[in-house]
Amino acid sequence: MAVSKPKARSRTLIPAERIERSILLIRGEKVLLDSVLADLYQVATSELNRAVSRNRRRFPPDFMFRLNRKEFDNLRFHSGMSSWGGRRHPPHAFTELGVAMLSSVLKSERAVQVNVEIMRTFVRLRHMLASHEQLARRLDALEKRYDGQFRIVFDAIRELMEPPPSAGKKPVGYLTESTG
Repeated sequence: MAVSKPKARSRTLIPAERIERSILLIRGEKVLLDSVLADLYQVATSELNRAVSRNRRRFPPDFMFRLNRKEFDNLRFHSGMSSWGGRRHPPHAFTELGVAMLSSVLKSERAVQVNVEIMRTFVRLRHMLASHEQLARRLDALEKRYDGQFRIVFDAIRELMEPPPSAGKKPVGYLTESTG
């Protein structure tokens, strides 16, 4: 009878895809909301915000900001959050620097490990963006070098570089069988 080996644990505490899906672009900054961070750290949002307010000097505006009412309403509309339940006040949004600072405020081992994963995700996203910009520059250089006969090819490549308009969104409504 063969003895089965215990399954090896994953090296990452949280899948990078989960973190990537949680990063929002607000005011031109890539941010994570306080409720998302609290969930990742496995603490209550109020506990995270209390730790931040006790250490307010560590979180200048380029580290953390509170969403204004319009941003909060827009977020609520796009994410489907209920206006009846849930939070009553706009959330805090933490930039990459603010997330890094959180590890000094939240003293748990999990907070340190989660911060490492979040920092790695931010770095990976920065590298992807840089490679995308580099590809666009190379395409511009090629386009200048070759004449109009390749215009269609260059336009097709640029179109492929653009994210799909409904990326990650499921169709809304009922599907019906078309009669032919």
